[in-house]
Amino acid sequence: MKLLQKVGTFLGVGGDRSALPPQYVALADGLVITDDHTEAWYVLASSNTDLMSETARDGELDAANSALARTLAGYDCHLRVLWTPLRAEDYAAEAADLFTAGSWQEWAQIRIGRLDQIALPSRHLLLGVRLTSRTGTAEKLGRRSVEGGLGLGASVGTRELARLDAQMRRLGRRLESSPWKAQPASVEMLAWMISREQHRGTPLPTPQQGVIAGAKLAALTRGRILPHPDHLRVVDAHGTVSAWVAVLTMSGFPEQMESPGNGEWLRVLSEINYVPDIDEDTLDPALDPSDLIQPVSPEASVRFRVLPKRAALKKVDEARKLAKEQRRSAARASAEDPGRDIEETEDVMADLTRDMRREDVTLVEDHPRLIVTSSVSLEDLRARVDAVIGHYGGLGIEVSLGEEEQRELWLEMQPGDQLRVPDLGHTRDVTALSGSWWWGGAKVGDDNGPIVGYLTGSTPGVFRNDVTAGSDRGDATTTAFVGRSGRGKTTAMMLSLLDAGFRGSYALALDFKGDLGGLVTAARRYGLNAHLIETGPRFAGAVDLFTLLASEGVDVARGEVPAQLSIAIPEWLRDAGAETPITRAVNAVIAQGDPATWKVIEYLRHMDDDLGRKAGEALYELAQNALGAPFMGRPTGTGAPITPEPGIFVVQMPGLSLPLPEEARRDWTPMKRLSVALMHSMLAFGVTTAGRRDLRGLRKVVAVPEVHVLTATREGASFLSYIARVGRALATSLLLDTQDPESLVSMVGVLEQLTTVAGFQLTTREQQDALAELLGLPKNAHTRALIQSVGLLPDGEIRHGHCVIRDRRFSCATVQWDVPSAELLTLLDTSPKATDPAATRVSTEKVDA
Repeated sequence: MKLLQKVGTFLGVGGDRSALPPQYVALADGLVITDDHTEAWYVLASSNTDLMSETARDGELDAANSALARTLAGYDCHLRVLWTPLRAEDYAAEAADLFTAGSWQEWAQIRIGRLDQIALPSRHLLLGVRLTSRTGTAEKLGRRSVEGGLGLGASVGTRELARLDAQMRRLGRRLESSPWKAQPASVEMLAWMISREQHRGTPLPTPQQGVIAGAKLAALTRGRILPHPDHLRVVDAHGTVSAWVAVLTMSGFPEQMESPGNGEWLRVLSEINYVPDIDEDTLDPALDPSDLIQPVSPEASVRFRVLPKRAALKKVDEARKLAKEQRRSAARASAEDPGRDIEETEDVMADLTRDMRREDVTLVEDHPRLIVTSSVSLEDLRARVDAVIGHYGGLGIEVSLGEEEQRELWLEMQPGDQLRVPDLGHTRDVTALSGSWWWGGAKVGDDNGPIVGYLTGSTPGVFRNDVTAGSDRGDATTTAFVGRSGRGKTTAMMLSLLDAGFRGSYALALDFKGDLGGLVTAARRYGLNAHLIETGPRFAGAVDLFTLLASEGVDVARGEVPAQLSIAIPEWLRDAGAETPITRAVNAVIAQGDPATWKVIEYLRHMDDDLGRKAGEALYELAQNALGAPFMGRPTGTGAPITPEPGIFVVQMPGLSLPLPEEARRDWTPMKRLSVALMHSMLAFGVTTAGRRDLRGLRKVVAVPEVHVLTATREGASFLSYIARVGRALATSLLLDTQDPESLVSMVGVLEQLTTVAGFQLTTREQQDALAELLGLPKNAHTRALIQSVGLLPDGEIRHGHCVIRDRRFSCATVQWDVPSAELLTLLDTSPKATDPAATRVSTEKVDA
């Protein structure tokens, strides 16, 4: 029988080719059960390798080799790399769980429209492992009726299912510790994997007690596939061709491959693009030519078997002996030249034997196939096939159509089937398979949450970032946006604040530069509660500590207000002891009820104490200043105060002149004293609001653009460290925007609490090295070149919003922050050409009215 199979294989008509298609009996979590065997199926996790250090890559590759050589040796395995188009409408359902405030439906809809526009595919990695044969069950099925043979009457006993589940999970626990972090595939995932080949789009069946069987299972494969010499046609229920499919074989590989490089022959699937054939008359003249480039997204099916170490050693030794005999035979011949190839083969086999005895290296027999699909036309399919063949040809890998064997190759890639075309395979060491990095690419960001951009690495995908989720996870809550001016870091922070606002958060932004007015306009445009507070008489009393700290009780204000006024008064009055009458006035105003800082100043102006009157007059005059009015001016009734309620509050404080830490207080100018006093209000409010017990259930966000303004003062640095350290416990997230990563690196309290870092372009070596430390990347020339080029297009122009992200798992990848509409981009514009702040204020006032 074996002889006949070998002859048949040699002639291309082997028994494997003519085997019947798989007859599915049942699907359960992690299990595909057919009439003659059972397979365990696992979902594999992607790994972020694009920016991984060389040492980390080598370590992960060694771990993959070990998993193949130790865990999977002797098993028949089936690897699938699948792609699905991102269903943008699914984000609407997610948004209903994420957002609660404002016109969140409209906010989600503009993101859905943007996702439809960019059309990113999603990658799925699945691994099947054949567990056991079911020969006895197959014989019983063979004696059943036609309905039973189709699976309509077949079933799996509870005991057998429990035994198979235990085997699947036992193997899964070993694979879980591999770089692939394997998890049992859900029964819904397995049903989708089987039914998707029919291209019918029918709803998946609902499992009963975790199992899909009988007629529901038979319905998954109810379709028609018409094989042709170079492709297959998938016919829908109406008899119309819904897809054209071609299966390609990878028949030739270079003798040596490098990683990174052509050795990553499965990871590069996402990099293959083509230009579809489009009628030029229908093209928009203003269309960017780059928009015509579309991804091919070929899928992979690799059946492989890792040989046990003893069998692999025997096979290598046989090859070495054969080469040795050929060398000796050639030496005895007249030519006496064994040939370089024969000598090299003998040496290679000897080295491989040594490596296999020392390391987790063995042989693997693999049969890689590529599946190309088009739902447009046969011509489009052939264009995609040519792109795949050409791409791999540039890597020195021979890829060709499986002509006249499309049916056999298509059946071979189905879960539960078998190897049908064994003569199109390869025997090589496991590194050739693991070095393909099928699980490698780009992956960064949260698993769920608001979509704020997309990956720009070797693997496409969306980038999710929820700045308010750290406390829910019991994790750190600080996010840093670092980079040069004009690269998009402030816009990225504003997008994060808008998402936080739609999540029902209280968001406070301390705007030192005065360019965040568009955040309030955008928030109001989408129905959020939003307020813009500016320095100046119009917002007199808006940040009065008596008002800001009212919920904490008068005792807190009794200590904070005198300290604040003592900062603002001239130094000669402070030296004269003005703190005493100020404290007396604060106590008196509190005793009168309904306290306010302007009332304290009026009390001082009318005191019998001469020093108190002088202090009152000095403070009254300073309250007329643009920096003094917000915290000690008499309210005019036109500017709303800050209140700790869900919404977005932007406090613009342009023109602050904060002293350096080394400056003595007596050297402070009046502007510096007022700047520090105003900052005292905001920091005291930020600290007390974060710690309020009645607000513990409210998500809170404090955003500090141009954070170097705060880090230059002792009080500001202390505030940042406090919020960063207690943010998790108080459900308060801290967003930092800075051009100076060196100042962040020096702040240990902030550095250790960073959960996400968005690194934009920087150009000096010192700043690049500091950003590399924040990102967790090595400080070398490669990282510096990455940071130098991350914000640039190929032609050298600025690429706004492009950066390197380090997420909470310390993974790094390049990401494009994406503003979902042109209208929103205009609203959030922070450049000098943006709408004049006065005009913005008028428009927002109209919204209030």
